[in-house]
Amino acid sequence: MEKKKICIIGTEGFARETLTCLIDSISETEVKIEEMVVFMERDDYNGPDKVMNIPVIKDSEFDSRKYKVAVAIGDPQLRKKVVSKLPDETEYATIIHPSAVISDWVDIGDGAIITAGTILTCNIKIGKHAHLNLHTTIGHDCTIGDYFTTAPATNISGNCEFGECVYFGTNSAIRQGIKVCDNVTIGMGGIVVKNINEEGVYIGSPVRKLADKKN
Repeated sequence: MEKKKICIIGTEGFARETLTCLIDSISETEVKIEEMVVFMERDDYNGPDKVMNIPVIKDSEFDSRKYKVAVAIGDPQLRKKVVSKLPDETEYATIIHPSAVISDWVDIGDGAIITAGTILTCNIKIGKHAHLNLHTTIGHDCTIGDYFTTAPATNISGNCEFGECVYFGTNSAIRQGIKVCDNVTIGMGGIVVKNINEEGVYIGSPVRKLADKKN
């Protein structure tokens, strides 16, 4: 059987960064990136047929027998929704940039995307479809939920525990031993020094919750 190509879902910024991870991973081989990757967009997509010289297919063209999937959509909630609509038999590609420093004592879930400069020390569990963006660092004994997302230069200390669909903005920092519940967004530069037990958006140093919008 022909080897499956990687189908990167999305064509926006992080999807293109994911492509560069794959390009760097094969830089010392004779493999041609055009022969191993496609992008995928919705059927109502009206953009170009190729992005960075890579073909763009539509949802209706997807065949799980031909492709392994990397869902390269930055929004954790939307990423989760996209995964829920894919066929049950879909295989997921775990993509790791060759410059990432990852010990043997790290468990990485299917579909995770780990970009350049990331450092993962030891006894860490990363959930499915997590995104770790440029120069993220995660200390020892952390448990990271599914659809977890970091923007660049997020620094996470040891013994932390994060739920599903948690997002940390650029240059955020998390103190050792912190727990964060599901569906939490930490804004750019946010400093987390206490457990977060209520979903929502948090900003500042230290972070505080933004008031929920009224209907």
